Amino acid sequence: MQSDILILGIESSCDDTSASVTKNNQVLSNLIANQQIHKKFGGVVPELASRDHQINIIPVVDNALKTAKVSINDINYIAFTEGPGLIGSLLVGSSFARFLSLSLDIPCIGINHMKAHILSNFINSEPKFPFISLTVSGGHTQLVLVKSFSNMKIIGQTLDDAVGETFDKSAKILGLEYPGGPIIDKLSIEGDPNSFEFTKPRVDGLNFSFSGLKSNIVQRISNQIKSDKNFIKKNLKDLCASIQNTIITILIDKIEKALKIYNIDKIAISGGVSANSELRKRISTKCKINNWNLYLPELQYCTDNAAMIAISAYYKIINNDITEASQSVYSRNNW
Repeated sequence: MQSDILILGIESSCDDTSASVTKNNQVLSNLIANQQIHKKFGGVVPELASRDHQINIIPVVDNALKTAKVSINDINYIAFTEGPGLIGSLLVGSSFARFLSLSLDIPCIGINHMKAHILSNFINSEPKFPFISLTVSGGHTQLVLVKSFSNMKIIGQTLDDAVGETFDKSAKILGLEYPGGPIIDKLSIEGDPNSFEFTKPRVDGLNFSFSGLKSNIVQRISNQIKSDKNFIKKNLKDLCASIQNTIITILIDKIEKALKIYNIDKIAISGGVSANSELRKRISTKCKINNWNLYLPELQYCTDNAAMIAISAYYKIINNDITEASQSVYSRNNW
């Protein structure tokens, strides 16, 4: 094996086009082109997302190489997201990666997006196995028992809506822009988390359910608006704080249960919602009280990014875990 491994990572699973260059397990560059067009629709429009990926992918890759001060001819491997994600978006990234690998005559490695989120915790850090991973994003909520880079088992997941989706739908009823999660987080800082009480779903085991909570939030607010049209304006910060408090309490309760069941004292959190300030604060406090080890990715590696794709490929390479990339992409989690 060569002494240094240079990897070009490409991520295009949803609405962010990202490219990264890594040298071994160090990130040399990580660029992300965000798509602003979806804000006017209150959510991602798949066809518009794939069109923007086609526009963005070449300049993003070019800038990633320039930022890393690396020539395309120096790259040893190309890694890309196979899934899960939006099929049209995935096809843009996977097709570009495959054709580029053919032209350069270097290997192309397909990466599972959800596993990559977990391994984002290994960027500038060295988590110790085994640990429990909570992955929380706009489209996914799952608990995973992680025994090694290649041995990961889903032990709990949402039965319906994802936690990120619940944040965004709550923000929509409050009249906030998309994506709403970060806005709710910001407004919650000055709100009272105990002002309003919302339904906490009762789900056995380690699975999650957020559809009932989402419906309860919408119904409660809609009913209040009927009697007071200024209800949201008067209570916006308290509503945000209460919604966020309910969601985070559900997540932390499941984390505690998983750690107890598997007798593990290490927890990693990843995905876009792992950037939530209140989640970070409360889980950090819990870990200090219970003497648990906590792994959190840097904020720039919480949302979808190509650095986590390239890092995942690196650990596949050094652990001889490379398999031929699939000729297709997949929308659902192909664990």
